Amino acid sequence: MLELLSLSIAILSGLLMTRVFKRFHLPAVTAYLIAGVLIGPYVIGRIGIAGLGFTTPESVEALSLISQVALAFIAFSIGSEFRLSALKQTGMQAVVIGIFQAVTATVLVILALFVFHLIAPDRLTLSQCLTLGAIATATAPAATLMVVREYKAKGPLTSLLLPIVALDDAVGLIIFAVLFGISRTISLGDANLLAIILNPLIEIVLSLVLGAAMGWVLTQLEKLFNSNTNRLNMTIAVVFLTAALSMIEIEAGPLTIGFSSLLTCMMLGTVFCNACPLSEDIMKASDKWTSPLLALFFVVSGAELDLTVFGDLYIVLIGVVYVLVRCVGKYFGARGSAKATHCPEKVQKYLGYTLFPQAGVALGMCTIAMGLGAEGALIRNITLFAILIYELFGPLITKWALTKAGDITAIPQEVVHRRENKLKEAEKREKS
Repeated sequence: MLELLSLSIAILSGLLMTRVFKRFHLPAVTAYLIAGVLIGPYVIGRIGIAGLGFTTPESVEALSLISQVALAFIAFSIGSEFRLSALKQTGMQAVVIGIFQAVTATVLVILALFVFHLIAPDRLTLSQCLTLGAIATATAPAATLMVVREYKAKGPLTSLLLPIVALDDAVGLIIFAVLFGISRTISLGDANLLAIILNPLIEIVLSLVLGAAMGWVLTQLEKLFNSNTNRLNMTIAVVFLTAALSMIEIEAGPLTIGFSSLLTCMMLGTVFCNACPLSEDIMKASDKWTSPLLALFFVVSGAELDLTVFGDLYIVLIGVVYVLVRCVGKYFGARGSAKATHCPEKVQKYLGYTLFPQAGVALGMCTIAMGLGAEGALIRNITLFAILIYELFGPLITKWALTKAGDITAIPQEVVHRRENKLKEAEKREKS
């Protein structure tokens, strides 16, 4: 009963907070996150009244299944942006920008943190510098997608942004696997070059294969039903199944045979949207079904943010440097590569701002980084500090950038196009 009460309080608080934030023209994502912080274990939860909020970090962690399911549907939705017709125009640009901005952010963060290492090598080790640099690659697809949906963003920047955010996961996995492997070697003397090189490649390849296979299965199963309701139910079931299968992990000597849930579900959405003629209608129905799930996901994410990281001034100082330098790397990496690939001027100018948010993937990386032992704790706290800042301000910056680029308008462009089409039809009828 208490779990259900907590869930209902979470959704209601998030929705009510959006009414407050609407007056200030702030994104709903930020409202959900703030609501989560308020009902989390470090604010209202400290009162200790079970059901009124989340009284302990463990009570929030107990809802991890919601986060996993929500991320699966977010990845599935982003995967649908990889339609072949669109990729012919933006595919190469997305690949070049996706790789270059991630590498730029990593290099700059490592160099900036290395200065701290030279000043106080005992407080910040080389292993920690390399690992935090690798975590800097990760971008949060959830917050970006929610802003795009809420404001019905549409245009050159949005068309390029979603594929880049999706590719960012694959690029980040490779960079993190290599740098974390080097960090383990430096810190623990655990050198296994075969595992360092092959593990990320195995994870990416297997994720793409599993996602493609499930996309084909979903396309075939959809043919068995004529009702849109049944098609939607089938789609939801297959996304659940794909997310479950992607959690399988098998140790084979030094190698780990596993999957990335995000990559797998993205590939599921990509194959499905290109192979199924009815995919567009089904994806729209799926987006409506997942709306309360995503709201709950962001409230829970806000409740997970650890406010105790502000108690250590050293962590705050390194965290501020990490946040600022990563933003510089993302911005100039995206701007430089966008210019090199001949993107429109507004895309060059504002794309980097939309890549600031960071959350779920980074959390997964810092969880793995706990394998460094005592050094992993500092990495986790700095990452948590950065995520708190990025999640609260990232959606607002993304909205601003999309607005300045012209992808968000007072009247959504799809409404404008719909009105134009109706006027054209009316003119045709009058002429006939």
